Amino acid sequence: MNPLELVRARAGTPFTVRFDGREIEALPGRTVAAVLWSAGVTAWRTTRDGGRPRGVFCGIGVCFDCLVTVDGRPNQRACLVPAEPGADIRTQEGTGHDE
Repeated sequence: MNPLELVRARAGTPFTVRFDGREIEALPGRTVAAVLWSAGVTAWRTTRDGGRPRGVFCGIGVCFDCLVTVDGRPNQRACLVPAEPGADIRTQEGTGHDE
């Protein structure tokens, strides 16, 4: 028996978010990082120097490797930001600001 069955947990109604223009299904209570991971997306930021791909590293908001742009707001930590219905999530390049 899995833990969800033990506590009789039921997932809420799925909703969609957009990631770089692509619709992705999300479940209530998940972070942006969890939604992206569950869709097979493992990198959503590039480094300022060299443009190397990054995604979740620490998963607790300490390292800043998972920065993403959400609804036009750059530098959001995907591991901490809850996914919201209709959110527009974008890969963040460099600082996330127009240079």
